[in-house]
Amino acid sequence: MSGKIPGVDITTLSALSESNRMNIVELLRQGPLTVGEIADQLGLRQPQTSKHLKVLSDNAIVEVQAEANRRIYKLRPEPFQALDSWIQSFQCVMEERFENLDAYLKVLQKKEEL
Repeated sequence: MSGKIPGVDITTLSALSESNRMNIVELLRQGPLTVGEIADQLGLRQPQTSKHLKVLSDNAIVEVQAEANRRIYKLRPEPFQALDSWIQSFQCVMEERFENLDAYLKVLQKKEEL
């Protein structure tokens, strides 16, 4: 296995695997926030929050906009759209397998009735 996921940058998954970063992403789902707002809501220190936001930014998960002396962070949709497409590919495979299982169980059921 090559470690490649079609359409998904593996570093995106790595960046999201840390619980504080995942909590930041969950907060940002509600809308853009400043570093201070994120830190306050998660009970983190601002330098720690900034470190996590840098990882998310470096992996193109969030984008930052400077507004006066504040930095406002918001989610970028592209990495999540790529993850959704990848997950959907598994859903199609699993639905097909369940349909095959259902058909097989119906065949077995008919054999029992005979």
